[in-house]
Amino acid sequence: MRILFVEDEKKITDALKALCEVNGYDCDVVHDGEEGLIYALSDAYDIIVLDIMLPGMSGLEIVRKMRENKKNTAVLMLTAKSSVDDRVAGLKSGADDYLTKPFSAKELFARIEALCRRSFSEYQGQIIELNELSYDAKSNLLLINGKEQQLPLKEAKLLELFLKHPGQVFTREQILDKIWGLDSYVTENNIEIHVHNLRKKISNTSVSIKTVRGIGYVLKVS
Repeated sequence: MRILFVEDEKKITDALKALCEVNGYDCDVVHDGEEGLIYALSDAYDIIVLDIMLPGMSGLEIVRKMRENKKNTAVLMLTAKSSVDDRVAGLKSGADDYLTKPFSAKELFARIEALCRRSFSEYQGQIIELNELSYDAKSNLLLINGKEQQLPLKEAKLLELFLKHPGQVFTREQILDKIWGLDSYVTENNIEIHVHNLRKKISNTSVSIKTVRGIGYVLKVS
């Protein structure tokens, strides 16, 4: 899981970053609203944890601009304000959940994980299109220039992961976690086999899966 924290209180972000490292999550930290918007529009994150009160641009404005730009990344809004009106404003702007300061790290990460599970399940069943590719996540059906290919389940979910995040590098550990689960007995060789099969299926298109040496894989569009 990759998380973006947009929060101007450095003590909080230092603690959250340390917790992410302990739990095996990748994270980026931004302390300014305008820079936060740039990061938020990148499609590089599974979830964005966003403070309302930020220098340069408010969290409410960031999430509004994300939704205007069709960015559907899950957003958890942090706020020091506890009134109903403030919470409603966050949800109306496009946030998926909110958490009032002060909060416990345990609750924060529980909400983050719940939002990521919800986002993944809501995404399933949609048609994902990228250049010549059209993928139906409900039926595991891949169309390339109108020609249908039925994909095996794990291969289909791997393609879905890449199509959802073109340009994002996924480590082998992240792929194992998202597709099989870290507790499974699957090896990295299994990933290589599925990637090899997918490469063959999309070999005559402008979309390709590249190996990032020593790290993992990324979906590229030429």
